[in-house]
Amino acid sequence: MFNFYLDSHKYSNIHFIGIGGISMSALAEILISEGYNVSGSDAKDSIIVERLRKLGAKIYIGHDEGNIQDIDLVIYTDAITKDNEEYVKAISLDIPVIDRATFLGALMKNYNHSIAVSGTHGKTTTTSMLSTILNHSKLNPTILLGGELDEIGGNVKLGSKELLLTEACEYKGNILKYFPTMAIILNIDEDHLDYFESIEHIQDTFVQYARNLDANGYLVINSDDVGSEKVIKNTKAKVYTFGIHSDCDYKAEDIKFSKEGYPSYTLKIKNDRSYVVNLSVMGLHNVYNSLASIAAAHIYGVPMEDILERITLYTGVHRRLELKGYYNGAKVIDDYAHHPTEIKATLNALRNSTSGNIYCVFQPHTYTRTKLLLNSFAESFDSADKIIITDIYAAREKDNGLVHSKDLVNAIFDRGFDAIYLGSFGEVENYLISNVKEDDIILTMGAGNVYMIGDSIIQQNGQEGSNEKAAV
Repeated sequence: MFNFYLDSHKYSNIHFIGIGGISMSALAEILISEGYNVSGSDAKDSIIVERLRKLGAKIYIGHDEGNIQDIDLVIYTDAITKDNEEYVKAISLDIPVIDRATFLGALMKNYNHSIAVSGTHGKTTTTSMLSTILNHSKLNPTILLGGELDEIGGNVKLGSKELLLTEACEYKGNILKYFPTMAIILNIDEDHLDYFESIEHIQDTFVQYARNLDANGYLVINSDDVGSEKVIKNTKAKVYTFGIHSDCDYKAEDIKFSKEGYPSYTLKIKNDRSYVVNLSVMGLHNVYNSLASIAAAHIYGVPMEDILERITLYTGVHRRLELKGYYNGAKVIDDYAHHPTEIKATLNALRNSTSGNIYCVFQPHTYTRTKLLLNSFAESFDSADKIIITDIYAAREKDNGLVHSKDLVNAIFDRGFDAIYLGSFGEVENYLISNVKEDDIILTMGAGNVYMIGDSIIQQNGQEGSNEKAAV
């Protein structure tokens, strides 16, 4: 087992392959703050890379074996392949090489407490909700976030060694490398099928994750999820459940939605104490996210009045139902959703907030996910009025020719819904500019670069909406 102690400086010179990634950059920033010499490479420059450069990191744009000089430890992202020049060079020099998840798991042990937020959907939103609560508590957490949160000024906050709060992704079984004192499981759904063989494989991974918790740890889990019972049966940790429909410790009852689509509900704790919760983010899915956040903060001793005040002030993280601006009276909104369950939840939330038409521009993310979940994707857009599908964002994959965005358009069309394929962002922009009207919604959706469409449209006689996030 790999061990890493922040105060030992056994590995003084640390190199990150893929340092510009949202989670890699956060780890790099922690090490810089602790006095380590940090270097790293990435395929392209970015705001994140420039931030690290200003903090003192030595940055290389492009991967090259020459970047591996006087290095004690190499940390690499899942996005690189084992034939990466820097990876191969480090191996040839017998430099210790570990993946990001292994390093994060070792880093957790440097903190008295650690909270890892896992689940197929909602990790970034829940982590950012919890960040908003804990950031003003006595715990003063160190926070690693998979998105940009204004509350902490980005994707990382350097706090005390008392508590580490981080997202925990299940891809490639990475959650099995983490050692939190509290594990939050939001949901267990079918995804990452380029690695997982089946939903049973995914469920078994979460079961093992819960089994790894010790008796002094906490498991906070959504008991409405069909996979939760098996997980609960296989842990030694103290279990706290949350949900809407099941008998649970933290339950939402009497859920209502405002005309803007914001939920409010009565929180029942252990069928005893009741509190009114008001949210400033849309959708039923955010009721679940808020329940997990409230439970975690409450278990760690944050006063309930503080929790309720802070969660009402939470207005979202960038790229999660984010109001980017307006074009001719139509809202331009961007969302990171790239899984059928997420798409359905996002569109349902927006449907409750508008009487206008919803123009949904979706960029599928990876060929594997698109092909294996094609029918589920086709069924997820029912709340949109017009569905525009762009080319698949390849991410870590290569096009094997087995699936195309047109296949998804055909599947949607066969269900009787209005869908078209537009391959280029320019075509999408022209279509939207020609069709949207006042009070409509333009929704760009996906984990790739589809947000650029909304940004471009706003620049064409549009209006910025960065200070109006809560109005979504």
